[in-house]
Amino acid sequence: MASLKDLAAECGVSIATVSKALNGQKDVSPKTRERIRQKAREIGYFPNSAAKALKTNESKNIGVLFVDDARSGLTHDYFNHVLDSFKREIELHDYDLTLINCTRTSASGMTCLERARYRGFDGVIIACINFKDPEVAELVASEIPVVTIDYIFNNTLAVLSDNVGGMRGLLKYVYEKGHRKIAFIHGADSTVTQARISSFYTTCGELGIKVPDEYILEAPYRDTEETYRQTEKLLDLADPPTCILFPDDYSGLGGISAIKNRGLRIPEDISVAGFDGINRGLSIQPSLTTWHQDTETIGREAARKLLSQIRSPRTTIMLPVTVPGSLYEGDSVLDLNRTT
Repeated sequence: MASLKDLAAECGVSIATVSKALNGQKDVSPKTRERIRQKAREIGYFPNSAAKALKTNESKNIGVLFVDDARSGLTHDYFNHVLDSFKREIELHDYDLTLINCTRTSASGMTCLERARYRGFDGVIIACINFKDPEVAELVASEIPVVTIDYIFNNTLAVLSDNVGGMRGLLKYVYEKGHRKIAFIHGADSTVTQARISSFYTTCGELGIKVPDEYILEAPYRDTEETYRQTEKLLDLADPPTCILFPDDYSGLGGISAIKNRGLRIPEDISVAGFDGINRGLSIQPSLTTWHQDTETIGREAARKLLSQIRSPRTTIMLPVTVPGSLYEGDSVLDLNRTT
C-alpha cells in the first residue's frame, strides 16, 4: 500500500504539502491540490483514519444507538428514513456512521459508553431505544456529544416529531368529517405515547367529544397481531366507534385485517387512520388517512445539531427542536356529513 512519503515523492513535493492538499488547506494552490489528489488515486493512496484521528483528535465517525422493542432494526418504517436522512447529511461533511452493539449478549461485554469510547466516536445519535436504560443514561451524561430522537434528556440535544400537534391535526380532521365516536389504540408507554395520549384527550375536550374508557386501548408500536386483537374488542362493543386511530401505520395493517375479516368495509362501515405516513400505508386500498412525520427534516436537523456540538460546543444552543408534520387525507375516513 502506498504511503504518504511515496505520494510526496511521486508529486515532487514535501510530505507537509501533500498533507495540506489532502486536507483541503488553503495555503496549497487549487492546481497543486488537484494534481496531488489525482496522483493519490492513481497510486492507490488512502489516508490512515487512525493516524489522522490522532493528529486531528477527530475520528470522522458517528455512532448510531438504535434498537427498537420489536427488533425490526433498519427495516423500521419511521426510523430508517430518519437515519437515512441523517446519514446523507453527515456524509456531506465527510463523516461515516457505525452501528453500536450494546446488547447484553454482545461478545465484548462492553457498555454503550465503553464501546463508544473504544471506537473513538466524535458523537452519537440515539433513536428508538429504552431511554431509561442506565447504560443509555451513562452515555448521554458522558463527554461524548449526543443527539436523541423523540426523547429529551436534560442539557442534551434532541430532535422531536411534533406528536402533540400531529395528534391534534389528525383528530380535528376526523372530527370535521362528522365523527364523534372516535377510539384510540395507542402505543406502549413512552414519551411519544404520552404526548399523543395527552393531545388526544385535550383535543377531544376542546371539541366537546366524550371518550368512553373502552374506546382507549393499547398495542405496542408495529405490532400487527396485538392491534388486530384490540381492534376486534372495539368492533365487539355494543356501541362501537365510527373511527379508530391506530398506534402507527404499520400496526394499523393488523387492525385493517380485523375489520375486513368481519366483512366490514373501509370507510363505508368504519373509518380508520394511522400515524407516520409510511409508503406501505399509502399504497393500500383505500389509502390510509395518516399524519405524515417529516423524517427528512428530523434526520437532517439531528445531523446538523450534532455536528455543531462536535465542532462548536461552546456556541451550540442545547435546546430541543420540534419538527412539524402534515396531514395525508387518504381515503380511509368517511365524510359522515354527506351521509346524514
